[in-house]
Amino acid sequence: MKTKKRESGKLLKKNWRLLVVIFLSILFFFIASSYNYISQSPDYVKWGSPDENANYVFSKIYAEEGSLTIKEKHNLQAAGLIAPRSFKSDGIFLKPLSFLGIILIYGNLAKIFSTSALPYLTPFFAGLGLIFFFLFIKRVFTEKIAFLSSLLLFSFPVYIYYSMRSLFHNVLFIVFVIIFLFFLTYIKNNKNNKGNKLEKKSCKLKWKEFKANFFSLKINKSKTWSLTASFLSGLFLGLALITRTAEALWLLPLLFLGWLFYFRSISLSKLVLFLAGLWLGLLPMFLYNQILYGAMWQGGYNQMNQSLAQIGQASSQALKSVVGVQSGYLYQAWQVLADNIFYFGFKPWQSVMVFYLYFIKMFWWIFAPAAIGFLMLLAKIYKWPKKYWYYILAWLFLSLILIFYYGSWKFTDNPDPSSHTIGNSYTRYWLPIYLGAIPLAAYFLDKFSSWFFKSRKTLNFFFKQAILYSIFIAIFLMSFYFLIFGSEEGMYYSYLKFQQGKYVVKEVFRETEYNAVIVTQYHDKLLFPERKVINGLLSDNNMNRYYAVVAKSLPLYYFNFTFPEKDFNYLNQRKLAEVGLCLQKVKDIGEDFSLYRLFLK
Repeated sequence: MKTKKRESGKLLKKNWRLLVVIFLSILFFFIASSYNYISQSPDYVKWGSPDENANYVFSKIYAEEGSLTIKEKHNLQAAGLIAPRSFKSDGIFLKPLSFLGIILIYGNLAKIFSTSALPYLTPFFAGLGLIFFFLFIKRVFTEKIAFLSSLLLFSFPVYIYYSMRSLFHNVLFIVFVIIFLFFLTYIKNNKNNKGNKLEKKSCKLKWKEFKANFFSLKINKSKTWSLTASFLSGLFLGLALITRTAEALWLLPLLFLGWLFYFRSISLSKLVLFLAGLWLGLLPMFLYNQILYGAMWQGGYNQMNQSLAQIGQASSQALKSVVGVQSGYLYQAWQVLADNIFYFGFKPWQSVMVFYLYFIKMFWWIFAPAAIGFLMLLAKIYKWPKKYWYYILAWLFLSLILIFYYGSWKFTDNPDPSSHTIGNSYTRYWLPIYLGAIPLAAYFLDKFSSWFFKSRKTLNFFFKQAILYSIFIAIFLMSFYFLIFGSEEGMYYSYLKFQQGKYVVKEVFRETEYNAVIVTQYHDKLLFPERKVINGLLSDNNMNRYYAVVAKSLPLYYFNFTFPEKDFNYLNQRKLAEVGLCLQKVKDIGEDFSLYRLFLK
C-alpha cells in the first residue's frame, strides 16, 4: 500500500505541470464559452461578422440536412444579389464563400452533440490546444519553458477573443497546426534519453526480425508510436489546411524546411504514412469542392481560383525555363507568382507600421520579453541544438511572410478606419506570430527571475518563484483588462453592441414579413437567414433596377441609417423615381437606424 502511495506521489510530482495545464484548459473552456452563453439565447444565435454567420448557418444546415447549399430561386431575376456577405451566389443556390474545413468539422460534430453545441466547439478546441501547446513546446525547449508558455497563452487576449468569437476559422486552424507540430516531433528517430539524440541505426527492418516479432506477437512500442505520429501529423496538417487553405503559403514551405533538416532520419514508411494522413485530412475538402465548385482545387473565392491557376502555370513555366536555361521566361514566371501572392500589392512600409501597431504597441508585454529572449538565445547560437535552429528559422520565416503578406492589405473591419482594435483582422491572421513568440518571452522571464537568486537554497528558491509568478500575475491582469476593456471592440463593449443588435433585429422582424427581402449595408449578418437580404445601398441605379425587379415578387425593405429629410425627398423625387420605386418610412429603430418600405409606383 505504501509502495503504491509512493509511486502515485512520484507520478504526481513528476507531472504536476501537465496536470495544472489540463486544469487551465478546462478553465479556459468555461471562460471562452461564457460570452456566447451569456449573450445568446436559444431563439437568438447571432454573430458579429459575416464570416461567422456564414460558418454557423452552413454548419447548422450540414448537421441537420447534410447539405452545403441554400436554395434561392428569386436570384435568377435578381442577378444573384439576394445573398448576405460571405455567401457565394451561384444560380439559384447560395454556397459557402470561405474555406470549408470549419463547416465540415463542426457540422459533423453537431450531428453528434446537436447544433446547440456549435457556439462552444471553438472554446473546446482552444482548451485542447493549450494542452498540446505545452506538450509541443516541451519537446522543443524544456518542461518549465513549456509550462510558462502555456500560462502566457492561457491569458493571451487574441487567443481568448477569437475563442469567444467562436465561428471564425483562426483558432481552430492554429490548434490543428499545434497538434500537427507536436506529432511531427515524433517522426524522426530518437533515443529516449536526456539528449534526445538521433538514432544511428538503420530504420530498415530485417526479414528475420520481422518474422520473430510477428510470430511472437511482439510490438516495438517506440516504432509503433513513431509510425502512428507520422500518420497523425499528416492528418492534422490536412485538417489545418482545409480550415484555412490560404495559410499553405507559409505552412508548406515550413514543412519542406523541416524535411531538409531531418530527411536523413525519416524513413520511407513514415513519409508514406504522413502523406496518407495528409490526403485523408484534405479529402473532405476535395470532395465538396468538386460537388460545389466543379473541381477539387476550386473554392468559393473566384480570385483565389484564378490566382491558383496562374501560379500553377507560372510554376510550370519556371520549371521549363530552369531546364531550358531561359532567364527571360523565368523572370516572367516570377512576376506572375509575385503578383498573385501579393494580390493586393506589396507595401513593406505599411506592413512594418501595422506590425508596430498590432504587436509591439498593442501587446508590448509579450513582444518586449520575446524580443529580449530571442537576443538571449541568439547569444548562445553556437550551442543551439538542431531543433532550436528549426524552430527559430521557421518562426522568423512565417513571421516575415505573414507580416508582409497581410500587412500589405488594408483591413477596415471597424467602421472607423483610424481605430486599431483587437477585433481587426490583423490580430487573428497573426496568431502564428504571437504563439511563436510566446516561448521566447517565457524563456526570458524564467532567466530574469534567476538573475535575482542563483542559489537553489530553499529561501532563495522561494523568492525566485515568487518574483516569477508575480510577473505572471501582472501579465494576467493586463491581458484580461485589455481583453475586456482595452479597446472599443473589447468583450464588454462587444456585449453591449450585441444587445443593441438584438433589440434592432427583433424590431425589424416584427415589422417585416417572413418572406421579405431587406436591403442593408451592415445588418445582413444579423437578419439572415430569418429574412432574405441584399447587401447594398440606394445610391447605384444599376442596383436600384434590380430592386425594382425583386419588388414585383417579394416584399422589399431598406434598413440603414436614417435619411435626412432632403435626402429622403431626393431619393423619392429623382433617384428611385427613375426606376419606378418609392420609399416609405416604416419605423425608426434605435437612435440611428430606420426601416423603410420600397414599393413600385
